[in-house]
Amino acid sequence: MSGLIPQRFVEDLLDRIDLAELIGSRITLKKAGANYKACCPFHDEKTPSFNVRPDKGFYHCFGCGAHGDAISFIREFDGLGFTEAVEELAKRAGLEVPYDRAARQEMQQARTLTDALDFASRFYHSALGSQQGAYARDYLKQRGLDDAIIEQYQIGFAPGTGTALFDAAPKDLKEPLLETKTVSDKYGRTRDLFRNRVMFPIRNTRGKTVAFGGRTLGDDKAKYINSPESDVFHKSREIYGLYEARQAIRQLDKLLVVEGYMDVIALAQNGIHDAVATLGTATNQDSLTALLRQVRHIVFCFDGDQAGFRAADRAMENALELMADGLHLQFLMLPQGEDPDTLIRKEGADAFRQRIEAATPLSRYLFDRQSEGLNLELPEHRGELRARAEPLLNKMPRSTLRDAMWHEMMRLCGGRKPWQERPKGNDFKARGWRGERQSRPTEERIDVKLSKDSTLCLALLEAPEMAAEVKALADSNRQLEQAGRFARWLMEQNISTRKALVAGLATDKQARDRFYNLFDGLEHIPARESILAAARELLSPNEEAARQQRLATLLRNLATLTPEQREELRTLSKGNAD
Repeated sequence: MSGLIPQRFVEDLLDRIDLAELIGSRITLKKAGANYKACCPFHDEKTPSFNVRPDKGFYHCFGCGAHGDAISFIREFDGLGFTEAVEELAKRAGLEVPYDRAARQEMQQARTLTDALDFASRFYHSALGSQQGAYARDYLKQRGLDDAIIEQYQIGFAPGTGTALFDAAPKDLKEPLLETKTVSDKYGRTRDLFRNRVMFPIRNTRGKTVAFGGRTLGDDKAKYINSPESDVFHKSREIYGLYEARQAIRQLDKLLVVEGYMDVIALAQNGIHDAVATLGTATNQDSLTALLRQVRHIVFCFDGDQAGFRAADRAMENALELMADGLHLQFLMLPQGEDPDTLIRKEGADAFRQRIEAATPLSRYLFDRQSEGLNLELPEHRGELRARAEPLLNKMPRSTLRDAMWHEMMRLCGGRKPWQERPKGNDFKARGWRGERQSRPTEERIDVKLSKDSTLCLALLEAPEMAAEVKALADSNRQLEQAGRFARWLMEQNISTRKALVAGLATDKQARDRFYNLFDGLEHIPARESILAAARELLSPNEEAARQQRLATLLRNLATLTPEQREELRTLSKGNAD
C-alpha cells in the first residue's frame, strides 16, 4: 500500500520529524557535537558506532551498516511495514495520511475486522474468569500458569454453548465475525467456531487480534484448531508471541522459535521472553522472512523425536536460500519425549538458557545430519557425504558463509583424518542425536597456503597505502611480479584508499583488463587481519615471529604430525628453552 501514499506527503512528514527526538524516545543518545551517538540498536556492541545526523535526516551505524531515515528506523526498530510506519510518524506529527478512497475503504474494512476480533478476544478472556470457565482455569493452573502470564497473553475460554460469542456481539460486529469465520453460518444457522476450548489470541505487531488458536478441553478429534485465513490473517506471515516479546524486550536481538502456544507461554512464565512460534506444520520461507525482519539471530527449538528432526531439516533447507553474511541460525534439539513446556518446569530456567547458549550452529547441524550413518574413514562414504551436502550448499546465495561451508565440506570429504569417532552398532542408535549434546572432537584447523605474490596483492586490495613498500620489495624479488605491477599502478594513479581503488578500477578499462584475473587461482581468501599481518611479515621479516607462528601451527595439529614435522617441532621448541 506504500504506493498509495503520495510521495510529497512522505517528504513533508520526514521534514517535520525531529530524528534525534524520535530515536531518543527509543534508545539512549549522547550528544557528539552537532550529532548524536549511541550503541547500535540493530546489533550487539559495546563501543557506540551508531550516529544520528538530525540536520541531514539520517542515521548510520559504522558497525553493521544500518542506515536510513525516520521511516526506516521505525520499520526496523518496531517491526512495522511501510504504511504502518508512516501512520505512526503521522500520528506523532499530528497529521492524517492522505490515502485515496479505495485505500481508505480497504483500511477501514481491515480495522472493522480487527475490531470484531478484539471484541472476541475480550469476550473469551472475560469468560475465563466466569463460573463456566472454572474447568479451563483449573487446566491452566495445572500447566503452571499464573494470573500475570494469563493476563499478558490474554488467554481466554470459549464456552461450550454453540452461539455464546455471536449472541454477545454488538450488531455491527456480527457480520465481521462471520467474515473472519470466527462464527460460521455454513449450514444456514450461526454457530461459533470455537467451543469448549482454551483460547490463545494471535496478535499482530501492533497488538491487534487477527486470529485465534483454540485447545480443546474435551475429547474433540482436533486437539488444536486455528482461525481460517482472512483479509487480516495470513498464517505464514504471522508469528505467535512476537507482540508480547516486543512488549517485554524493547530491543530484541534474538528469537527462540518453538512449536506451540503453550511452549511460548511456559517459557515466558519462567523469564524467557524472546520465545515465539510460527503458525503451521513447518517453518517455511514466508515465516522465516517474517522472523528475519525482526532479528538477525534465530534459535530453532524442536522436540528430539523423528518428527522434530524432520521439522528441523525442513527449517534448515528453507533457511539456506535466505542465508546471508550476518545472519546467525542455530538448532536446539531437546531430549526425546520433552518439549520446552515440560523441560523448563523440570530443570528450571537457568538450565534451559544453557541449552539455548549451546545450540548447534546451522553449519554444524547440516554436516552432522548429512553425515549420519556414514563412516568418513571410507572414501565411498566421503563421496556420499558430498553427494548429500553439495545440493544443499548450492541453494545458498554467494556469501562468506557459503564459501566457508563449502571449504568445510571439502575438508570433511578430503580424508585427511577421521572426522569423528562414531559409536558402533546399536550403541549409535542408542546415543546418536537424541537430544543430548555430544562431545565433539577437536577439529583440524586449515592453514590456507598463499604465495607471497598473492598475499601482497590481497594486502594491496585491502590497504592500497602499502603500495610503496610492496613495490620496493618487488623490485628486489622476481617472484613478486604481479604484486609489483599492481603496486606500481596504484602509485602511478596516486591511489591510497580502498574507496579510490574501487573507483579507479571502475573507471579505468585498461586497468580492469590488466588485473581482472589477479585472484582467479585462489579457492579461499583469508580474513583482512590475517592478510595484512602476513603481508607485514613479508615486508618486515621477523625470524622469531615466524618461528612462533610455525610452532603454533604444529602444536595445533599435534595428533597428525609426520615424523619429519615432529622433528621440526622438537627443533623449534628448543628455541623457547634458549
